[in-house]
Amino acid sequence: MPLAVAVQMDPIESLNVAGDTTFALMLEAQARGHRLFYYRPESLSLREGVVTARAREVEVRDAPGDHFSQKAARTLDLSDVDVVLLRQDPPFDLAYITTTHLLEALPPHVLVVNDPASVRDAPEKLFVMKFPELMPKTLISRDRKAIEAFRDAHGEVVMKPLFGHGGAAVFKVAPKDPNFGSLYDLFAATFREPWVTQQFLPAVSRGDKRIILIDGLALGAVNRVPAENDIRSNMVRGGAALATELTGREREICATIGPELKSRGLVIVGIDVIDGFLTEINVTSPTGVRAIRRVGGPDLAVAAWDAIEARLRARG
Repeated sequence: MPLAVAVQMDPIESLNVAGDTTFALMLEAQARGHRLFYYRPESLSLREGVVTARAREVEVRDAPGDHFSQKAARTLDLSDVDVVLLRQDPPFDLAYITTTHLLEALPPHVLVVNDPASVRDAPEKLFVMKFPELMPKTLISRDRKAIEAFRDAHGEVVMKPLFGHGGAAVFKVAPKDPNFGSLYDLFAATFREPWVTQQFLPAVSRGDKRIILIDGLALGAVNRVPAENDIRSNMVRGGAALATELTGREREICATIGPELKSRGLVIVGIDVIDGFLTEINVTSPTGVRAIRRVGGPDLAVAAWDAIEARLRARG
C-alpha cells in the first residue's frame, strides 16, 4: 500500500545527491510508490496536541543539479502521514533535541525513523560508552587533571567535541605536545560540555570502517581511508571509500549492539570501527548507504524500507 512519508531534513536544494543517504531513502520510497513530503525542522509546530510542519510534496530523481521538483508549501498535519524520517544532520544541540520532543507527541500510528526519544537519549559519542569492552580507552571530561592523567596512561590521544560531527575539530595530541595547553584552552572556551579524549589508534591510516546496521543487523560496510597527512577519514574531509568485508571481530561488535539498537527503534544506524574497536554509534542522520553501493555493496535503502514497512505491518 502506498505510504505518505514526511522527511525532516536539511535544505533539499543543497544535497550532494551522489553521497547522501537521505536522498537514497527518498529515491527508494518513491520507487515503491510512496508519496514524499519535505520540510525543514524549524517549520515544526505543536499546538493543542497537534504536530504540523510547513511541507512541500516532492518528486526526486538521481540527477545532480536537477534532483527534485516540489509543489507549493502547505501546512501538513503530521498525524496524516505514515512515516516521518528524522534525517537532518547535526549539530545535536537544543534545537535538534526540541524536534525530538515535538515528534514524540505524534500519535502511535505514525512511525518516526529513527525513534525520536531514542535519538535524544543516544548521543553518538555518549551512547557508545555503554559498550566499553568494545571501545578504545576513552575519557569524557573537561577536567584538565583528568585529561592529563589519561594522556600519561595512554600516550598519543585524540581530542574531539562531544557533539561534533563530520570530523570537525578532531585533534591528535602527542604525549609531550607543546600545543596541548592551547588546545585545552580552546576547547574549554568553545564548549560548555565535556569533550572526548580517546586513545589514538595508529591503524586509522589503513581506514575507519563505516558499518550500516538496519534494524540491528549489519548489512553493509565501506572502508574510509584518510587523505595524506590527515587522521580524519570522513568522506566530507577527503577520505576515500573502498570496498571491504566484515571481520570476525566486527561481526562480534554488531551482534553485541544490534539487539539494543533494534529494541530502541533505531532502524538505521551507522557505526565506526577502527582496528577492531568501536568508536561511535551514529543515530541522528547516519551516512554511508550510497558509498556502500558505489563500491559494489548492496543497496541498503532497499533493506531500510523493507524494515520500515515490516514495522508498520507489525503495528497493524
